[in-house]
Amino acid sequence: MTDISQRPTNRRDRRRLTTLFEITGSVLAMAYALLIASNVGAETLGFTLLLISSGLFAAWAVIDGRWTFLLLQVFYASSAMIGLVRWG
Repeated sequence: MTDISQRPTNRRDRRRLTTLFEITGSVLAMAYALLIASNVGAETLGFTLLLISSGLFAAWAVIDGRWTFLLLQVFYASSAMIGLVRWG
């Protein structure tokens, strides 16, 4: 028999985790955009932030079952890796 008393806690924990991933990923993506746009020679840091951001968003997508969003994050991660190779 399953203990349904744990379900709300698991949902609450998952929601907290996805909120953390969403906020942190968004802040890192904004920092990435500002670093690249400012053209101050911080491309390696910028693309590293993009890679971390896409990883956080990918984790959020997996937890929430948002498979198209996960595909978008694979694209962003690939862009970040190309940027790191090109500018790193």
